[in-house]
Amino acid sequence: MSIFSAYKKLHNSGLLGMNRRNISYVSRYNPRSLFPVVDNKLTTKKLALEHQVSVPDLIGVIEDQSEVSSLKKYLPTDKGFCIKPAKGSGGKGILVIIDVKEDMYVRPNGDLISLEELERHVSNILAGLFSLGGGIDSTIIESLIVVDPLLASYSFEGVPDIRVIVFQGIPVMAMMRLACAASHGKANLHQGAVGVGIDIATGKAINAVQNDELISLHPDTGQDLLQLEIPNWNSLLELACSCFDMCGLGYLGVDLVLDSKKGPTLLELNARPGLSIQIANGIGLVPRLKKVEQLTRPERMSTAERIAFAQTHFALER
Repeated sequence: MSIFSAYKKLHNSGLLGMNRRNISYVSRYNPRSLFPVVDNKLTTKKLALEHQVSVPDLIGVIEDQSEVSSLKKYLPTDKGFCIKPAKGSGGKGILVIIDVKEDMYVRPNGDLISLEELERHVSNILAGLFSLGGGIDSTIIESLIVVDPLLASYSFEGVPDIRVIVFQGIPVMAMMRLACAASHGKANLHQGAVGVGIDIATGKAINAVQNDELISLHPDTGQDLLQLEIPNWNSLLELACSCFDMCGLGYLGVDLVLDSKKGPTLLELNARPGLSIQIANGIGLVPRLKKVEQLTRPERMSTAERIAFAQTHFALER
């Protein structure tokens, strides 16, 4: 299928635009009082732990510039870790360290970084350089995700994550985001990462894009993206559904990873999830959202019933 035909099909399938998303779904189904729960990753992590939802281990938190000089005491000396802003978005400010060698810290691309540079990065996070709206922020230090080996080869210098849109507790669309050299190891599509649309019924790839163009092979690893099949798919959907129960937002983006030890693990939640998931899937969100809106009190359905509904009504037509 040509790119022109693909876009024509996407528009004809019920593409959800930014204005309609904001007015008809975000504003209508997401009470603003709940936004702080998901806009602050530290708050989300604490809530997840209360609900026994799997998240990366919390190593430490730095909340004030006066604490920056004490950063070293939080940093593991024998394994990698991740430093991230609590209020960051779009992957900005996330710094991954995969190893420590002779007082130097090793990034995924092999570059070395000193403690002083880490302290400067933390200071920038606290000053709000990466936060939503530029407000003062907190720094989270957490353990690294160890990606399930079945998925690791699909990504380049970064953790592949799975975005699920959950509407009124029902998973309506999913994609996998794969880091590549062009995205500098980040899994954000607007930074050049690869998006793979996922069949909600099976966890199998149905479409792949990079920079809004159809592709079939990962640009760096050479993996056939259309052969991608996510293991433990139903467990991931169960976790996505439980995040709706946990935070109460009706229109929600849930970012998950498949950790080799922890299994399905929550990375973060988003109250205003982006719309590129439709491009990755080659189909619009509107018909699926309307299908859920026709239900009476879907929030009262069990998790198994919600997943069964999604897999019955939103499965890829083959």
